[in-house]
Amino acid sequence: MTPAKPLALALCAILFSASPLAGAQEPALPPGATPVVPAAAKVPDATVQPQAAGADHPANVATTTTGNDAMLRAQVLLDRAHFSPGEIDGRGGSNTRRAIAAFQRSRDLEASGALDDATWQALNADAAPVLIEHAIVAADVAGPFRKLPTDMMEKSKLDTLGFESAAEALGEKFHASPTLLQRLNPGKDLAAAGTRIVVPNVSGAAPLPEIAKVVVDKSDSVVQLVAADGKVVAQFPASTGSKHDPLPIGEWAIKGVARDPTFHYNPELFWDADPAHAKATLQPGPNNPVGVAWVDLSKEHYGIHGTPVPANVGKTDSHGCIRLSNWNVLTLAAAVKPGLAAILQE
Repeated sequence: MTPAKPLALALCAILFSASPLAGAQEPALPPGATPVVPAAAKVPDATVQPQAAGADHPANVATTTTGNDAMLRAQVLLDRAHFSPGEIDGRGGSNTRRAIAAFQRSRDLEASGALDDATWQALNADAAPVLIEHAIVAADVAGPFRKLPTDMMEKSKLDTLGFESAAEALGEKFHASPTLLQRLNPGKDLAAAGTRIVVPNVSGAAPLPEIAKVVVDKSDSVVQLVAADGKVVAQFPASTGSKHDPLPIGEWAIKGVARDPTFHYNPELFWDADPAHAKATLQPGPNNPVGVAWVDLSKEHYGIHGTPVPANVGKTDSHGCIRLSNWNVLTLAAAVKPGLAAILQE
């Protein structure tokens, strides 16, 4: 990851069910600074071998339409179609149902959220295998990996907020839960370079068209990318506020993108902060409270950002901002530009 220019961070935070103060605040650009918007931002390719052969697994069979193997197949195909189910787990749930319904609408099908025959036919137009073999390379397991503290003050003492394990790093690379990777690879050491493992094939998605606006829908807990013709061409699960910090409904604009932002924590700005906490700066990394990217909005103190806990996206509250998985915020960051409309709606 390439560090962004230093940014001062202000109000917005995320709230995880497992940690009452896993918060984050907005990177506000310094006076006179130019928003960091890479001209050719690129989401890292998830596979080392783009032509990797499909794994021997029922999910790779197009006629697999029931059970967990079918759900896994659908989730990978939805991810490649830009209608993200969030963290791929082979189990499904509310995020996957919303992704299916959005995909159905995009193909002029009944938006039932269920995997019927017409939906399978549309999904299976993508014939690439959904599971492939990946040989773990040295970079996958280079680390350093370490258990991170939950306390904000302790986190601020670290020089980076990297992954806690090789399984977590591989999960993020392949948009999958570490539990799924372990289930697909029983008995295999996910921390050993050279090990061949089965992973979701999340590369090869078609390029997105030019985006005309971003829509954040509170009722559906999603972020949508809308093309000039009004069609939704991508959708991501999102956490979109709480009763204490509601989503700021209205029409705003994208100001810019910051990658690998530092996080300046100010406990005075949090209703649920630990009284013993002080102001602190947390270093960049995928486990930074705002993840690997911040998409700044014209609404002061608000933005769309990543998260260290992708499994919670769309299922837990936030402190007003819009939280996506790290891989989805990278896709968003690559698709937007300053001045683009951002509609935050009920």
